[in-house]
Amino acid sequence: MKLVKINVKGISYSETQTGAYALILKEAEGDRKLPIIIGVFEAQSIAIALEHEIKPTRPLTHDLFKSFAERFSIVVKQVIIQKLVDGVFYASLICERDKIEEIIDSRTSDAIALALRYKAPIFIYDSILKKAGFTTAVSSREKKVSKDKWIAGFDTEQNEKKKEIKDLKKLSISKLKNMLITSVANEDYEKAARLRDELSNRKR
Repeated sequence: MKLVKINVKGISYSETQTGAYALILKEAEGDRKLPIIIGVFEAQSIAIALEHEIKPTRPLTHDLFKSFAERFSIVVKQVIIQKLVDGVFYASLICERDKIEEIIDSRTSDAIALALRYKAPIFIYDSILKKAGFTTAVSSREKKVSKDKWIAGFDTEQNEKKKEIKDLKKLSISKLKNMLITSVANEDYEKAARLRDELSNRKR
């Protein structure tokens, strides 16, 4: 199957729904973009890796992993997002030690956080990008996330998201499709991803 190289475009969040984070990935040679919903701590780690001038006082988990791996001459060569099941993305770390490659299963957010630290390329199967990607341009709504907003209101937002997901199950497929079109047009990628996942579940 064809692999497509993708880059991290940024982290998007809703100013009206604190704690809702979407990692926006974009194909290197094309316009398709892929939002992946991630947690607050993963968003923090990825944002710090993107902003090179930010240096935590103590190593974050992904920094510790990199230091540990480097001590034993283990290098992350690339990351592959290989599967999408029930709205969950699965990834693999392709690691190398003494010219021997190993494949390690990983959460996608962790894999990307490590890829950024190793400056390793990120790939996704074209079939997944076709199924879950969007072509609408990502605009200035992608803003840098301040540290205080990573924490504030996170529990409240998680409860709101659970309620929204429950409400989506009551809607018809045509209504969900119309809402998806509107969400993409408004560049509300967090909501678009949830609508996409609900529609995907209905097709099963």
